[in-house]
Amino acid sequence: MMSPTEIAGFALGLVMVVCSIRELHWSWPLAIISSLLYFFVFKDSLLYGEAALQLVFVALALWGWWQWLRPGDDAQPTLLIQRLSRRGWAWVALASLTLWPALALLLQHFTDSDVAWGDALPTALSLVGQVLLGRKFIENWLVWLVVNLISVALFAYKGLWLTCLLYGLFALMSVWGWRAWQVRMKASS
Repeated sequence: MMSPTEIAGFALGLVMVVCSIRELHWSWPLAIISSLLYFFVFKDSLLYGEAALQLVFVALALWGWWQWLRPGDDAQPTLLIQRLSRRGWAWVALASLTLWPALALLLQHFTDSDVAWGDALPTALSLVGQVLLGRKFIENWLVWLVVNLISVALFAYKGLWLTCLLYGLFALMSVWGWRAWQVRMKASS
């Protein structure tokens, strides 16, 4: 059954991603509110990795908001859409492959989660994706696509149907974000 908290998080989550795609800094305060709402949704569903992730998202959203609003030397935003280097991709792979088992083992040993490994994978990738988004790496949208597709299956397993729909829409929006940022990156070069 859908709760009012899940419905509100759903609506704010959609608006937040649209704002991110359009590079509007309002995505960050919306992310804070949506993440706080989803903390309770996931906690109540025993998805502790996802719940904890929402609290980390609050902190990362504050950081991302600051990153996006911080003026450069010429009073223009300091961050422009950019691509990851090979070294950046190596960092993404290393961080993901380190975080996933570490989070899974924590969930397995310190919670009553019935899907520790399945919960830990999108949690680990989401942390990586959020950092990439905060620094305006276009590849954040590819990471989010993977996260969203995995999450659809996880939330379907847990019977969180509205959230399942949300993450299905997020997957489509990840493709939209990738394409929109490609156009903007080409226009600014």
